[in-house]
Amino acid sequence: MKKYLLSVSFFLFLPLFVQAQNSGKGPDAVLGRYWTPTKNAKIEIYKEGNQYYGKTVWTERAGRDTLNPDPKKRNQSLLGLVFLTDFSYDDGKYVDGKIYDPQNGNIYSCKMWLEPDGDLKARGYIGISLFGRTEVFERIKE
Repeated sequence: MKKYLLSVSFFLFLPLFVQAQNSGKGPDAVLGRYWTPTKNAKIEIYKEGNQYYGKTVWTERAGRDTLNPDPKKRNQSLLGLVFLTDFSYDDGKYVDGKIYDPQNGNIYSCKMWLEPDGDLKARGYIGISLFGRTEVFERIKE
């Protein structure tokens, strides 16, 4: 009787276990849309190969990337701008990436991680992450 109950329990709870595994855990949990910290733009995190990127998909401030350090890119639109690049997933964090700040034209090393509520934290820094700033990107519940 115990074996029968154990088998039945296993098959009853298996779908719940599989759903839990696919609901926000693992490398691709970061994929989706987020508000910027100032809520004047929306970004989308997407994946190419094994790398993660982020681009602007909506912005209040239509304009050009006039502060870009590359003069050839100063005429590109802020809409569609890829500003998070080359992140790899490693043990719950997205590491070894870069974040570009179009407000000052600087590029920083960056690491990111998801909070339990689904928000994304990104820490941009120069050299070591001790010398940096963390920003919160609020997940958009669609």
